[in-house]
Amino acid sequence: MPTKPIFDNTEIAFQLKTEAQLERAYFLFKMIANEPLVKMGTAVTKFALTVHLPVEGLIRSTVFDHFCGGVNEKDCMPVVDSLFEANVYSVLDYSVEGKEEAAQFDATKDKVLELTRFAQHKPAMPFSVFKPTGLGKFKIWQKVTENQSLSTSEEEAWQIIQQRYESICAEAHDRNITLLIDAEESWMQDAADHLCEAMMEKYNKEKPIVFNTLQCYRWDRLAYLKKMHQSAKEKGYKLGFKVVRGAYMEKENERADERDYQSPICPNKKATDDHFNEVVAYILNNLDDISLFLGSHNEQSSYLAMDLMEQLGIKKSDRRVWFGQLYGMSDHITYNLAEAGYNVAKYIPFGPVKDVMPYLIRRAEENTSVAGQTSRELELLKRERTRRGL
Repeated sequence: MPTKPIFDNTEIAFQLKTEAQLERAYFLFKMIANEPLVKMGTAVTKFALTVHLPVEGLIRSTVFDHFCGGVNEKDCMPVVDSLFEANVYSVLDYSVEGKEEAAQFDATKDKVLELTRFAQHKPAMPFSVFKPTGLGKFKIWQKVTENQSLSTSEEEAWQIIQQRYESICAEAHDRNITLLIDAEESWMQDAADHLCEAMMEKYNKEKPIVFNTLQCYRWDRLAYLKKMHQSAKEKGYKLGFKVVRGAYMEKENERADERDYQSPICPNKKATDDHFNEVVAYILNNLDDISLFLGSHNEQSSYLAMDLMEQLGIKKSDRRVWFGQLYGMSDHITYNLAEAGYNVAKYIPFGPVKDVMPYLIRRAEENTSVAGQTSRELELLKRERTRRGL
C-alpha cells in the first residue's frame, strides 16, 4: 500500500458538493444503511410508479438527482463540465432498462450513436457505453447462449440485434471513441461475449476501441481473459476490458439453487476480491496487449492497482489505464485519484425518471448488501460536514 493513503481527504472528495448536496447525500446514505427501509422503499416506489402516483418530483429531487445526471444528455452537461474542471471525465450511460419492443431497442441504439458522435467533440467524454439487452430481448440473448434453436422471427430479431450492435461499434471506431460494453447475467453472457469478441477482432486492430466487461464475482473470468489474450495475440488485435466485481450476485445464486447447477459466483467476498485483483494484475502485466478500465468502489483494490502500476513503471497518466466509479458513489476515490494524476471517469446514468428506476433500485440494494460500503460513505460525509461546520 502507498506510504500515504489518499482516500481520506474529504475536502477534495466533496469539492463539487454544495452544503445542500452534502446534506442530501448524508440523508440518502443513512436511509440506504437501513436494509428493511430499502426493501420497503423500493417496493413502495415500484407500486407508486406502476399506478401513476405523482411521486416523480420527489424521486427526482432526492435519489435521482444524487445518482443520475438528468433526464436527458442536455441535463447532464453542467455535471459533465463541473467534473471535467476537477480532471474527472464522464461516461454518459443511457440507463433505460427492461424494454421489449423493437422501436425501443432502435431508440436506444440511436441514442448511443448520438452520444458517440457527440463525444467526438467533447474532450470531457472519451467514452460511450451500452448494455447488450438494451439492443434486443433478453430471451433471445439467452436462447443464443444456451444454443437453443430460434424461430424464424427470433432468428430475424437476432440478426437485427447484431446489426444494431455493430453499427455502434463501427461508429465508435470511426469517431475514435472508447466503447464500454456492459456485462449482464451469466445465462445470456456467452452470446454477448462472442459478439463482442467478433467486434474486437474487427475494430481493435490498431488500438482498443471496443471494451468488454469482466464481472469478477464469476470465478471463470480470469481463465476467460487468458483465453481471450491468447486468441487476440494469434489473430493480431488488441483487447480492452472494464473490470468490475458485478451487479447480479443474488439473482445468480438464486437461479443456480433453483435449477440445481453450480453457481458461477465465487464462494465468498474474499474469493471475489482475490479474483478481481488477479484479473487486474494480469492486465497490468500485459498492458501492451490489453487496456484496462478498472471499475471499482473498493479502496484496497485501487491501492493495489496503483502500487502495481508504480512497480511496473506505468505512468499515472497512461491512457491505457482508467479508474472509474458510479456517479453519486465513492467520491473519495474518484476525486482523490484525479487529484493525484490518474485517469478517472464517472459513470453518469441518465434517462426518464420512471425508466431509470430499475437501475436506481439496483444501486440502493447493492449498497445495502456490500459490507462496509455505506458505512464508509457515511463516515466520510459526516467528517466533511464537521469540517465545514455543519
